[in-house]
Amino acid sequence: MSRVLPHTDRILMGPGPGNPYPEVMEAFSRPVIGHLDPEFIALLDETNERLREVFRTTNPLTFPVSATGSAGMEATIVNTVGPGDTIVIGVNGVFGERMCDVAVRCGAEVVRVDAKWGMALDQEELLAAHPSPKVIALVHAETSTGVRNDVAGIGTGKGDTLLLVDCVTSLGGIPLEVDAWGIDLAYSGTQKCIGVPPGISPVTVSAAAIERFVDRSPSWYLDFAMITAYVTGGEARAYHHTAPISMIYALHAGLGVLLTEGLQNVHARHQACGDQLQSGLVERGFDLFAEEGHRLPELTAVRVPDERLPRGMGEADIRRLLLERYGIEIGGGLGPVAGKVWRIGCMGHTARQRNVTMLLGALDELLV
Repeated sequence: MSRVLPHTDRILMGPGPGNPYPEVMEAFSRPVIGHLDPEFIALLDETNERLREVFRTTNPLTFPVSATGSAGMEATIVNTVGPGDTIVIGVNGVFGERMCDVAVRCGAEVVRVDAKWGMALDQEELLAAHPSPKVIALVHAETSTGVRNDVAGIGTGKGDTLLLVDCVTSLGGIPLEVDAWGIDLAYSGTQKCIGVPPGISPVTVSAAAIERFVDRSPSWYLDFAMITAYVTGGEARAYHHTAPISMIYALHAGLGVLLTEGLQNVHARHQACGDQLQSGLVERGFDLFAEEGHRLPELTAVRVPDERLPRGMGEADIRRLLLERYGIEIGGGLGPVAGKVWRIGCMGHTARQRNVTMLLGALDELLV
């Protein structure tokens, strides 16, 4: 039985995958070569160098983990905390909660610092939560709420503690300075502001973090120590696993788009789209969910005004009509804000003012 493929003309403006850059789709058409082929090895090395430029770091251990952003989260945690280690984790949304879950499974002592959903984490509370944690971890751009958490101050005050940052929704969308902010471990995903379909997780690790890796990671597949000797010591490249060739092609192309446009220009484009969208939503009676001063331009969370919904329809009905009539896909809320909040993405190639204009116009036609 044949299946109908998804529409190719949809505008993906949810919290998940956005529309890929055209250069990325062209990269997927390249012939697949062996993962040990010298040509592929050269392309992988160049991809890692491009990642360093986008992460704003000189860390030798910077590479794409062969799995989605959640694997980047798990990899950075299972390599740095084990039984008896203390990790302070900021929690103001779904992905801070997930960090806690991974760390508990490693046997670590988890010290939570919570903030209300929609509010930013307090840097001083994170620094004061424990006198000598091995790791402080937080999400830079919380995808479930549209909140940007400040990071630089934590890096300044952390001392010998390692700083681990989730950059899944921030890398390539808003300023991120791994080295300047004192970040020791960072991970991201390809499907947000990098403009590449989901499938791999860019990761960067400082020399200080490498020195404090656990003796033995509970994960074989995500064990950084198995590849660190090559990266840091010039040893022969080890065959650890078969790399996802076409995904690396795509990441190489997506990073090339960002660097050609210029990171400052890319950030400005995301900011302009976010400003246009957020002001347009407020004019239409929506309340912005994230705390003022900490709102992400690339991911806007808004409370849905019940009084603007047509009689007998809920927020999910409007999202369905946006998809069916206009080919615009936006995301609903998660956890305690499910059914109350929309999460609208303007990321990567999707971050175009014409897409914002189309969404606002469609809402004008659907809402009362």
